[in-house]
Amino acid sequence: MSGNNSQKVALVIGASRGIGRQVAIDLAHAGYIVVLAAKSVTDESKPHTFPPDPNSPQSTITTVAREITESGGTALAIPVDVRFEASINSLIQTTMSEFSKINVVIYNSGAIYWSALATTPTSRFRLLQQVNPEGLYMTLQAIIPILQKQRIGRVVVVCPPIYSRFFRGKTAYAVGKVGMSVMVKGLAMDWERQGEKGLGICGIWPAVAIHSGATGRADQKQLRHATIFSDAIIAMINAPVKTINGLLNTDEDFLKKQVGVTDFSKYSLVPGSVPRRIMPADFPDLTVAEQDDEGDRIDSAKERATKL
Repeated sequence: MSGNNSQKVALVIGASRGIGRQVAIDLAHAGYIVVLAAKSVTDESKPHTFPPDPNSPQSTITTVAREITESGGTALAIPVDVRFEASINSLIQTTMSEFSKINVVIYNSGAIYWSALATTPTSRFRLLQQVNPEGLYMTLQAIIPILQKQRIGRVVVVCPPIYSRFFRGKTAYAVGKVGMSVMVKGLAMDWERQGEKGLGICGIWPAVAIHSGATGRADQKQLRHATIFSDAIIAMINAPVKTINGLLNTDEDFLKKQVGVTDFSKYSLVPGSVPRRIMPADFPDLTVAEQDDEGDRIDSAKERATKL
């Protein structure tokens, strides 16, 4: 692969279409070498339309990599199935073999099924957990040793702030997504406790629905371009660790508070429209008065090690 050793490497998991594709392309424009990971690939030996509709199944990590390289960037497409630890480990190992570093990880992979608990089959519940929290957990397990050795790095997870309305009408989905938010909070606390001042993890969620395959049937006047999401992610990975570590925020709120953006009209899919915000204006503070008083800490891993 071509690329400058001084260039940072961004791994985007879930980069084949929609939000993930836009994030990957904008990271490349920002000077990153981008590793694109997802299940979908294109057989280049067969004729296909290029570039494809970015929100269609025809958009794959293969076509996104080609979009990046044809615009002068550096990209590598590596297939991954986040349901399987061996696949994730292979992705990380291949990336390290090729570039010797990973500066940024974006976890955008996600399975969607929105329905009440009673109408969500157990098989669908299991798939949601495999792709969403379990996939993220295995990715973090694989990447943490690398980031800690580097002593610098950022992880951005597509997961929501935690609030009660999010559970309504999509319980099985919310279990997994909120679980991902808990991982963001928990790992941030671990890194802070361990004195990892160069490592930060945060979560991001759209404040307004974004144009993608998942919102194809929505009123276009109520949608924004995915560029708002990539702009917010790039701002997050460029922000100081103390600003983003453990943060669960929306694209709009982060750009407004941390970047100073006040006019979001350029992101409206339909020019002149003002899409409705789908997220609450304020989110609950999850801390408590006794935040640092845990009593005697139990570490099961240490306890188990002493028994072996």
